[in-house]
Amino acid sequence: MRQRNVKNKKDIINNSSYVILKPNEYKGFWNKVFKNNNPIYLEIGMGKGDFITENAKRYPNINFIGIEKYDSIMALAIKKMPEGLSNLKLIRMDALNINDVFDKEISLIYLNFSDPWPKPRHEKRRLTSSHFLDLFNGIFNNKKEIVMKTDNRGLFEYSLISFVNNGYLIKDISLDLHNDNRENNIETEYERKFLLKNNVIYYVKVEKK
Repeated sequence: MRQRNVKNKKDIINNSSYVILKPNEYKGFWNKVFKNNNPIYLEIGMGKGDFITENAKRYPNINFIGIEKYDSIMALAIKKMPEGLSNLKLIRMDALNINDVFDKEISLIYLNFSDPWPKPRHEKRRLTSSHFLDLFNGIFNNKKEIVMKTDNRGLFEYSLISFVNNGYLIKDISLDLHNDNRENNIETEYERKFLLKNNVIYYVKVEKK
């Protein structure tokens, strides 16, 4: 999806109290960034930040980190965020470099409406591919938990197979999240757009010990 350029995006990112500019320096020490030992939940591809911001508001005893690859999108997210969420940090980075930033510190990963990369030659770019699941193994601190939402049926089916093939157990699943009357679902900005188009939202939570 084409994103509009944000004026002064670099300044917005560099001057935000939420952004960690040199995340590599905190590998293995993210508890010191948050000044507590609460669990850390990571959203890869946080978009404009609605999901992770609302989570940080609702769950003050959990630390949240949002990763976003694109400067303009992160700048838009920052501009909407309220001040004073001590349990929220942001990183502008490519998820391929995730092992340079974390070392057995993450309790849960959110994958919300990730790029499906539908062409077979791009399989390794899918965040639920064996390639990425292997990378994630190095950042989980104990039990490995992933929560995924998507409107792309092909990606969802692929991901279920990939999770199982990589040793994950399916703990919860919905083939139509918004008709299952689920409580406490926090919507992303893309989720709201897809719902307006009557797209079905797929959901799965998987776990690996």
